[in-house]
Amino acid sequence: MTSHAGPAFKVALTADFYDEDGNSKFADLGLSVLDDYEHVEVTRFAEHRPEIGSDQLADCSGVVVLTPSVTAESLADSDNLLAIGRFGVGYDAVDVQACTERNVLALITAGAVARPVAEATVGWMIALTHHFFAKDQLVRTGQWHQRTQYMGCELRDRTLGVIGLGTIGQKLLSLLSSFGMNQPIVYDPLVPASVIEELGVRSVSLDELLSTSDFVSVHCPLNDQTRGLIGAAEIAKMKPDAYLLNTARGHIVDEQALFEALKAKRIAGAAIDCFDVEPVVEPHPFGELDNVILAPHSIAWTGEMFRDIGQMACRSMLELSLGKRPVGILNPELFERTSFRDKWARITGVPSHSLA
Repeated sequence: MTSHAGPAFKVALTADFYDEDGNSKFADLGLSVLDDYEHVEVTRFAEHRPEIGSDQLADCSGVVVLTPSVTAESLADSDNLLAIGRFGVGYDAVDVQACTERNVLALITAGAVARPVAEATVGWMIALTHHFFAKDQLVRTGQWHQRTQYMGCELRDRTLGVIGLGTIGQKLLSLLSSFGMNQPIVYDPLVPASVIEELGVRSVSLDELLSTSDFVSVHCPLNDQTRGLIGAAEIAKMKPDAYLLNTARGHIVDEQALFEALKAKRIAGAAIDCFDVEPVVEPHPFGELDNVILAPHSIAWTGEMFRDIGQMACRSMLELSLGKRPVGILNPELFERTSFRDKWARITGVPSHSLA
């Protein structure tokens, strides 16, 4: 064990990481990162709540959050809370402004999900174009001779349009580089021209991307700028043989508009991993359609992904406990604030002048 002169640093995991018997739902949450540091105490919430309660945070130095939301009310008793760490990269359920006002760092595990999400997207692209599920059903139902009705197409010579060129979008481009596709096109107003040039892609307007792409793959965060980004008018610009894939967040794509376009066969198909209302506990209207693939916001879940996310989240908490600045900070301006640095020093026992 590695000793540390400061006070105990208490890291809690939200209750939804565990089943009713208190056993982890996942094989490896990366907690081994903390094994050698005796000053870090790992606990878990006693109960799951859709919104974290202020009473659940009262005793915590840091919290790793799976699905609950974090609101201003959650942070009402956060004098001893240093950081909220999202288990993943989406943070629309975390009130970052409230965190900043309460001198609480908001973190994500930047980059840890890029590979599995990109792999899942490639898998979905191939499944859609080769009619995997329809052909499976032909054999299961003895309709072998209808196979000529399901002629597929290859990724070769097709155009990929990526909305949101972060780490996931970039990994997707890398994985698809050997498929013989056309030059990818991207829509992301925040990406520097130097990155566009380095990746060998072409930056276009959203309208051009929608009207040109054979695959429209959504990888942007949900925020005020992207909410409702793809509505009925935007879907109408897509080619009739194009596919839409959303592994990002619900509310970016208008569900009703997409449903109507798919039902009327105005686009070829879609693959959807995220929905306006989650969890989906009743049959979803998309389930009526045969040209859409669905997943319960888990298409990219792998043992490796949870291990990598967990290790990054735990490493961030560990670094904070040692007075070091981790990666993936959403409100880095706190590091320049005296009141935050005083809080950091008090919680960790690291002298203020020694903090990173």
